Amino acid sequence: MEKLNINKDWLSLFQGQNPAIIAGPCSAETPEQVMRIAKSLPKEVKVYRAGIWKPRTRPGGFEGVGAIGLKWLQQVKAETGMLLATEVATAEHVQLCLEHDIDILWIGARTAVNPFAVQEIADVLRGTDKVVLLKNPVNPDLSLWMGGVERLAEAGITKLGVIHRGFSTYEKTKYRNIPEWQIPIDLKLHLPNIPIFCDPSHITGNRDKILGVSQQALDLNYEGLMIETHCDPDNAWSDAAQQVTPDQLGDIISKLRVRNVTDETEEFLQQIQAHRIQIDDMDSKLLDLLRKRMAISDAIGTLKKEKNVAVFQQDRWLKILEKMQEEGKHIGFTEEFITAIYTAIHQESIHRQDKIINK
Repeated sequence: MEKLNINKDWLSLFQGQNPAIIAGPCSAETPEQVMRIAKSLPKEVKVYRAGIWKPRTRPGGFEGVGAIGLKWLQQVKAETGMLLATEVATAEHVQLCLEHDIDILWIGARTAVNPFAVQEIADVLRGTDKVVLLKNPVNPDLSLWMGGVERLAEAGITKLGVIHRGFSTYEKTKYRNIPEWQIPIDLKLHLPNIPIFCDPSHITGNRDKILGVSQQALDLNYEGLMIETHCDPDNAWSDAAQQVTPDQLGDIISKLRVRNVTDETEEFLQQIQAHRIQIDDMDSKLLDLLRKRMAISDAIGTLKKEKNVAVFQQDRWLKILEKMQEEGKHIGFTEEFITAIYTAIHQESIHRQDKIINK
């Protein structure tokens, strides 16, 4: 994957803006709404987004205005000079966008999960010079996300980027789609040259949380943000709760802080090295503690085998989880963090005990 031909120069479309901002409504609704939002956006915004086709989980909801909306976007470009971005899910969508000179195409999370659909889009784009952004698949699957990027690159598309919009989960969390920050971090490790945008609107599902998630993305060196913006968000035809007004977007942009990638001063390097040595030591100790814990778990597995007792004990597991969540809260850890750690530990314990019982 390191050998993919990915050209970051397309970020010049944002005319030096850092972070690069893509903004506009979740959905194009009417020509008046599309133009009003475009002319109300902060002057920093160089790329205007609007959904023309809206994939819906169940039928009956608003699924976008369709191809007529592309003409509305063309009018926005003619009157404001902004570049245009919209989502595509089929070869037909791509062809229509090419005919209407849409500058940036993004492939949504529901489409990214289907390699056949991504390949179909890649094939239609072969030989063109469009910027293509790939959202992460709905499910947390790094290989699937990287595979989509690879399909697009192999079709000769070099102006590539990805959008982190969070991942679906059955669990109730404070987010609409949990960020799972480690997955985009891992993607960046495999593809260091690929620009990554964050979509805090879809991660949070709540306009009040957009600033916090946007800043977190910048703290992880993301190149850009895609933020849904509407002049009357409460009455938007789709995703009302996660859209901000143009004034709110301007406030968010003004509060964002871009961090330095590093600090080369001797004082900083010495201090951070000292902290890293401490972390490395603690990580070794954590592994040793886990080794000792698993040895106890193995002993329990042996006892269960002797007494013909089932591996999984639901009441015991729930008591452990509840206890550790409570203790974790008192020392400043989130419930999600404690749950993730102890779920992983419990799954490993179950795996080891199951091997012991079935020897």
